[in-house]
Amino acid sequence: MHQSVLLNEVMDFLGPKDRGIYVDGNLGMGGHTEKILELSAPRGRVIAFEWDHSAMKLAQQRLGRFDERIIYVPANFATMPDQLGKLGVNKVDGILLDLGLSSFQLDKSTRGFSFQGSQPLDMRMDEHCDCTAAQLINKASAEELADMFFYYGEERQARRITEFIVERRKSEKIEKTDQLVAIIEKAIPRKYWPQKIHVATKVFQALRIAVNAELKNLDSILKNAPTVLKNEAKFCVISFHSLEDRMVKRAFQADSTLKVLTRKPVIASAGELAKNSRARSAKLRVALKVGEV
Repeated sequence: MHQSVLLNEVMDFLGPKDRGIYVDGNLGMGGHTEKILELSAPRGRVIAFEWDHSAMKLAQQRLGRFDERIIYVPANFATMPDQLGKLGVNKVDGILLDLGLSSFQLDKSTRGFSFQGSQPLDMRMDEHCDCTAAQLINKASAEELADMFFYYGEERQARRITEFIVERRKSEKIEKTDQLVAIIEKAIPRKYWPQKIHVATKVFQALRIAVNAELKNLDSILKNAPTVLKNEAKFCVISFHSLEDRMVKRAFQADSTLKVLTRKPVIASAGELAKNSRARSAKLRVALKVGEV
């Protein structure tokens, strides 16, 4: 079972209540939504966004007992204001964005999110989207790839990795995750391999961000989400890498309708880390809707 990160911390800030309407911008396997519905019983509701249709189906099975109190929206959270308008919902009592991948996507999906094993280099959250990671790897220019790895993955060896990729794709298409991992391992000298993460982590992160336009979507929702929050409602965002965390921090500080409640991001406790190592990079930031200042 997928373990939702910072579950108790999120609930403490969000404070789900009876009759409240909450938005889970990244349903995933449904852990956060499940807890919100339990704490907001008997009449609290959740509007759940998820553009990975396979993950949504699994979440719906888990949350079947709440069917009357949950609305599923098969779309990216960037469309939230428009989707809420279509549902006749003007304001909500809280919003949660969990920007991480679910255990299903990392362990069970065959779309190349994980660098373990051999999977197609796909990485699309919505399989109806046109661009795949393989297309980027094989068709993007050397400059585009290097910039992608450096800016989206913060990979210091971006240009060297790109050189090895460009050389390899002259002789064969790079279509599987294990092909790309092998190239990265060969490109980066052993002395520069990171100690705490896999050597391919940053490149895979960069590709996933590019394929799914993740930073563009995040920028959009950070600007627009406060407009659908009631006064005193909470906006909670869990990020998993520094690019996202900086965006959230700056957006909260810049918005005159928000009061930052987390001077520093909330991180997982030692107890949670002992049970779920994937929580180690999670950072929670929370803001309160206060109206115009």
